[in-house]
Amino acid sequence: MTDWLSPSEWQAVFLSIRVSLWATAVSLPLGIFTAYALARWSFPGKQLLNGLVHLPLILPPVVTGYLLLLTFGRRGPVGGFLEEWFGIVFAFRWTGAALAAGIMAFPLMVRAIRLAIEAVDPKLEQAAGTLGAARLWVFLTVTLPLILPGVIAGSILAFAKAMGEFGATITFVSNIPGQTQTLPSAIYTFLQVPGGEDDAARLVLVAIAVAMGALLLSEWISRAVARRIGGA
Repeated sequence: MTDWLSPSEWQAVFLSIRVSLWATAVSLPLGIFTAYALARWSFPGKQLLNGLVHLPLILPPVVTGYLLLLTFGRRGPVGGFLEEWFGIVFAFRWTGAALAAGIMAFPLMVRAIRLAIEAVDPKLEQAAGTLGAARLWVFLTVTLPLILPGVIAGSILAFAKAMGEFGATITFVSNIPGQTQTLPSAIYTFLQVPGGEDDAARLVLVAIAVAMGALLLSEWISRAVARRIGGA
């Protein structure tokens, strides 16, 4: 199995998995908070926030990557500050690939979690609140267990989306083998080389297998959690 792909190809696969895991894990708390705010709260600018959350789905990925480069590049307002004060660099690093993938996958995560929250009867939360429970405690003990299938589904969908992210990533962090070359970037590279179709095809099969595995795992875990909640 290890001979099926070259070391550099395996490196691209493992880097994609690493980037996707970090992108999903770091964005999950913010995704839950944003989904809850959009589903339960009324505040000025709610529609603006909703539009900003879904903007990566509408904009061309290259535009998103360019905006990230302007903002988080070494000369950008945020990127320059992070590098000067904390030594954190995103541009042309794998961490930047994780940032780009997380932003592109964020709308899918938020939407799945938001739908799960909206399916929960608010009266259950209100009943817990009337018993004197704090709002955070109500969320942790009542809301979160009920929306857990949606959280899991949203997380795995975000992971799958991050695995397939290409346009924003290659614009923001380029396509550096061993550093920022993810699975889609490696496929693109092979397609630019005469005779590279076979190498690209192998990586395409890997990408399909990982994506389908993530979707099936999401469905299985969501159903298992739903059954446990229903039987509790």
